[in-house]
Amino acid sequence: MAVIIGDTCINCAACIDECPVEAIVDEDDNPTGEELYYVYPDKCVECVDHHDEPACATACPTEGCITWDVKFAGDDKEHFNGGNYIDGLDYVMNDADAEMPFRDDISNEDRLARKNVVD
Repeated sequence: MAVIIGDTCINCAACIDECPVEAIVDEDDNPTGEELYYVYPDKCVECVDHHDEPACATACPTEGCITWDVKFAGDDKEHFNGGNYIDGLDYVMNDADAEMPFRDDISNEDRLARKNVVD
């Protein structure tokens, strides 16, 4: 997945408009039922080959709303099989076998700590 939208989301749609791969859905289409936007982990490419940093976070007006999450590749995908989403919910994905590109300059520690994508 690479990024996650937290519960400080104000549902402004800035991130949806900027996502080059349409990985983000609004609160009405959030498969977890939460009233915030959702990033499909098996669609997010962290804007690799599109932008210098995730465009959703650059466009977001809410500080700290979009944070790093575990990369959706290799053995790290096991993270998405449990209740590791917001409030202990399960992630929802369309293609659990996908191998998504990720930014290798972001450490696993920063991802697990859900550090802000943009400081």
